[in-house]
Amino acid sequence: MNDIAALARIDSFPYRHRLREVMSTPVLTALTSVTLNDAVLRMYEARVSSIVGIDADGRTLGIFTERDLLRILSTNGPAGLEQTLGQTMTKPVATVSADAYVYVALARMTRLGLRHLVVVDGDERPLGMITGRALLKVRATEALVLGDSAESAANPDEMKAVMTNLPKLAKGLLGEGVTARNIASVIALVLRDLTARASELAEQSLLDDGWGPAPARYAVLILGSGGRGESLLAFDQDNAIVHDGKQSDDPWFAELGKRLNETLNKAGIPFCDGNVMARESKWRKSLEEWRDEVHGWVFSVENQTVMYCDIFFDFQPVWGDRALAEKLRHMAMEKAAQSAFFLRYLAQNVAGMDGSIGLFGNFVTKQGRLNAKKFGLLPLVSAARMRAIRGHITATGTDERFAALKDAGVLHEDDLRDFVEVREIVLRVMLEQQLADIAQQIPASAKIDPKRFDKRTRSRLKWAFRRIKTLKFVCGVGG
Repeated sequence: MNDIAALARIDSFPYRHRLREVMSTPVLTALTSVTLNDAVLRMYEARVSSIVGIDADGRTLGIFTERDLLRILSTNGPAGLEQTLGQTMTKPVATVSADAYVYVALARMTRLGLRHLVVVDGDERPLGMITGRALLKVRATEALVLGDSAESAANPDEMKAVMTNLPKLAKGLLGEGVTARNIASVIALVLRDLTARASELAEQSLLDDGWGPAPARYAVLILGSGGRGESLLAFDQDNAIVHDGKQSDDPWFAELGKRLNETLNKAGIPFCDGNVMARESKWRKSLEEWRDEVHGWVFSVENQTVMYCDIFFDFQPVWGDRALAEKLRHMAMEKAAQSAFFLRYLAQNVAGMDGSIGLFGNFVTKQGRLNAKKFGLLPLVSAARMRAIRGHITATGTDERFAALKDAGVLHEDDLRDFVEVREIVLRVMLEQQLADIAQQIPASAKIDPKRFDKRTRSRLKWAFRRIKTLKFVCGVGG
C-alpha cells in the first residue's frame, strides 16, 4: 500500500501532455544561406535565443543558439558574423515530434545535455521549440509535489523529509535559470504549507486529547520573510495567532501554539531565537488585544517595536479564519498610518542601514563574510514596508509593494526596475552561498563570502549595494 501511495504522488504531467501543448511558437527560421549577422539580428528582434536553419522546402537542417554566437565571437571576433548560418549552426539538430509526450523531451534533453529541442511535423518542418525555460513549469512541479507532501504529512518525520528536499529543489530551479526571487517564493510556499499542516495536526491532537474544539474563531499567521513570500534556506519560526475569543480561552490557544511550534521544530524549522512564536503570549492575542499592542508599537516607538513591526506587518494567514486575519491587517495598517512619528522613525531606521562598502570601494566583512541580508535585503524590504504602510497598500511581498507604488505614480518605472534587479542580485548570491555551505555541511546563513564569487558577480554586487543608497532617496527615506 505504501508503494502505491508513493507512486500516486509522482507528477503525471509529463505522461499526460504532448509537446504541442507546451512548445513555444512560432519558431524562428531562416535559410542556411543567410549571413550570421542577419540571423542574429532576427533573433534580437524576435527576442528569442535560437534560430533554426532550413532548406528550400522548409525542412530542419540545424540550429544556431546564443551559445554558438558566443563561440563564434570568442574565436573569430566580429568578422565571424560574415559567415553564413549554414557554416556556423549546429547540425544535425535533435528533433522530436509534436505528438510526442513531454517526458520524451525531458529524457532526450537530459541525455544529450541540450537546452533547445526543435519540435517538427512528419516532414521534419519546424513547428515549435522546446527549451529548458519552456519546460520549467513541468520541472518546477517538484515544488508542487513537495507542497502535496507537506499537506498530507502525518507527523514531523514526514514533514522533515519535505524540508530535506528543499536545497535540492532550490539547486535544481537555479540550474534551470529560475530567478532567485521566484525560488524564494517557492521555498516560502513550502514553509507556509508546513506551518498550515502543523497547525492542523496540533488542532486535531487537542481534540484527540480531550481539549475540545477551538473556543473561538482564530487564524495562525506566518510572519517575516515567510509572510512576504521571500524565504531562502536559512530560516526559523516566525508565527502568531489572532482569535476573537476571551481571555479565558487563552489556555486552549496557548496549548495549540506550543504543539504547533514543537511540531515545526521537530520537522526542521527551528525555534525562533527571538521567541516570535505562537506559544509566547506576546504573539498570541485576541483581535482587541492586537489592536492595543499595535497602538503601543506605533505611538510609543523604540528600536524593539520597530523590530516587531518588521516581522508583524508582513504576515499571511495559513490556517483558520482568513477573514479574521484580514480584519487584523486592515486594523494594523490603519493604526500605523495614523502615526506620523512612527513613519518618520521607520524612515530613519532604513536610512541608517549602511556599511557594506568601505571608503575605498571594498566589501566590509567580518571574519571574511558580509551580512547580505542586513545590508542588501533589509533596506529594500523595510523601505517597501514603510511606503506600503504610508500608502495603505495591503500587499506583503516586496516586489508587489514596489509595483503598487509605481502604479500609484510615486515610483518611476526605471527605479522599480532597479529595485527588482538589486533584490535579484542579492538574493541570488545569498542562495548560491547557502547551497555551497550546505554542501560542505555548514549551516546556511545570511552571510556571504564575496571572494567565492567571480569578478563579474562581485562587480554587480557592489553596484547593487551602491544603488541601494540612492534608492533610499527615491523612497523618501534617505539620510
